[in-house]
Amino acid sequence: MADSIQAKLDNYKTAPFDSRFPNQNQTRNCWQNYLDFHRCEKAMTAKGADTTCCQWYRRVYTSLCPISWVNAWDERLAEGTFPGKI
Repeated sequence: MADSIQAKLDNYKTAPFDSRFPNQNQTRNCWQNYLDFHRCEKAMTAKGADTTCCQWYRRVYTSLCPISWVNAWDERLAEGTFPGKI
């Protein structure tokens, strides 16, 4: 399984179509993938498992989200004032 995840990460170009977000505005898609990445990392770390599978979400949100949003969210996470449920 890790080989197939690594192969997908290696072949990754941009965010694929996600039927949960069919509209042109991808703001919600950006937000959801940011949350999914941090939730995945938290869950895998708690289990003591490898977090490589979480990198998919990181790549998707970095291709969809403006850098200024990601920086602001990262700062809020560090401060403990992030509004999302992780």
